[in-house]
Amino acid sequence: MKTNTISNKIKIIGIFFIILMTMIIATTTYLNNKNKKDALVINVAGKERMLTQKISKNIFYLYHNNTHSFSELDNATVEFIYNLNSLREGNELIGILKAPTDDIRKQISKVEILWNNFYSNINKFKEILLNKNESNEKELKNIVDSIYNTNNNLLQEVDNLVTMYTSHTEKKTDYLKYIQYFFALIIIFLLGYSFSELKAMEENAKKFFEFSKKVAQNPDNEPIEPLKIEAEKEIVDATDTLNCFIDKVNSAVEYSTNASTKLEEITDEFDKILDDLNSKTDISQQLDKSEDMVIESQEELINSTKKLQELKSELDNLLNSCKSH
Repeated sequence: MKTNTISNKIKIIGIFFIILMTMIIATTTYLNNKNKKDALVINVAGKERMLTQKISKNIFYLYHNNTHSFSELDNATVEFIYNLNSLREGNELIGILKAPTDDIRKQISKVEILWNNFYSNINKFKEILLNKNESNEKELKNIVDSIYNTNNNLLQEVDNLVTMYTSHTEKKTDYLKYIQYFFALIIIFLLGYSFSELKAMEENAKKFFEFSKKVAQNPDNEPIEPLKIEAEKEIVDATDTLNCFIDKVNSAVEYSTNASTKLEEITDEFDKILDDLNSKTDISQQLDKSEDMVIESQEELINSTKKLQELKSELDNLLNSCKSH
């Protein structure tokens, strides 16, 4: 299949535009979906930071107020464990994928180790608080202090985890944006290429029509040089057809010029004969000579007539022969 045609060029440019626009739309849609999921993950990780604070504050409240209502503490603990497992293994129910990088997985493991120690102290705190007396008062205070110290470390590592998730999301977003910028540059390049191709097509078409006008307005019927043009297939085919027509016309003009020249020669012969008749005294001799010349001239006229008929036939078949070219 020839690609150097107007229709094929338009099709190829159109296909590239469709592909690029489809990829931009797909990338944008994917980016929006990923931003929503990443925002959810960051929100869950950030909530873990808040839950550690909530658990610690609730423990201090229970310790200083000597109450045994653990519902708020238990709810915060269960939620923390649920969110931590979701970050580590993923959770299809809420649309969270498992840890995306090794660094994030390692950080989750570090948080999990600190949490296990923290959770163990929480259980000990509840157990001693339920059986609080003077003998275990010091032990309870040591556990509360340990929870306080562990909470700071746990809070710091959870904060690092949130930072890592945020950094990962920003890098991924920047990467997708760079892809969008790349597609946009390709579209700009394609627009420039399309403009240059359309400009070239316009110039070729203009050159062809100007040449056609020159052929139609040739007043002296002088031979015309064929047009040589490098363009799209449609314009080249039209130019070849026009050049074929020009070749045929030039050939017919040359043929008719030769016939006209022959007729002029015959006319000159007649003039010469008449001059001889006027200048010679031997009429009989000149008549015989004239008779011979007339016969010869008649034969020439017959031949010329045949040539002119052939010329007419050639001109009649001109268009059909160009169409079959």
